[in-house]
Amino acid sequence: MKKYPAIAIVEFRDIAPGIHATDAMLKKAPISVIKSGMISPGRFLTLIGGTTASVDESLEEALFWARDHIVDHVMLPDVHPQLHDAVLGRRFKAEGGSMAIIETPTVSCNVRAAELALKGTPVSLTEIRLADSWLAGKGVSLYRGELHDIEAAVDLAVSFLQQTGVRPVHRIIPAPHEALGLQADAGPYFPDTAPTELEGENF
Repeated sequence: MKKYPAIAIVEFRDIAPGIHATDAMLKKAPISVIKSGMISPGRFLTLIGGTTASVDESLEEALFWARDHIVDHVMLPDVHPQLHDAVLGRRFKAEGGSMAIIETPTVSCNVRAAELALKGTPVSLTEIRLADSWLAGKGVSLYRGELHDIEAAVDLAVSFLQQTGVRPVHRIIPAPHEALGLQADAGPYFPDTAPTELEGENF
């Protein structure tokens, strides 16, 4: 069950206006700040949750106070349950099938594209990374499913992004190598992963 019926993300170009606008959001309506803080490259990111009415009201407050300091934002009034959990930090074990990776210049547009992909197709969201360390403010999402579903999901997501002027980087891997899946399950960061030895290797 979703803890937050609605979520919104606001990405601020500058840190001071981001902190100021986040304070205004909290004072405007009864919302929860799920996560908020500085991200690379010198931006500020705020993720809020709550009822649709409260989240919408707080988002409008941020848009009013921050104005030209906002890089991107998104409001999901009825967030998909899997996306809800992924945004809150949950990673899902890959269950096989084809793989898709969608990379975007901001977090907000990646989350919006993921919502369209999940609601429009039966693919699974393995994980979504929101401006984590070393991502330089980017959003990255990984999907698994049957090839035709993966292709449909990517088409939905990429078409939306391109229509809004975003140039995503994306790839579909029809039959990922088993070792790639194991590495993906281990975590997204190179220092955190362990060597994966394959049967038949002799060194």
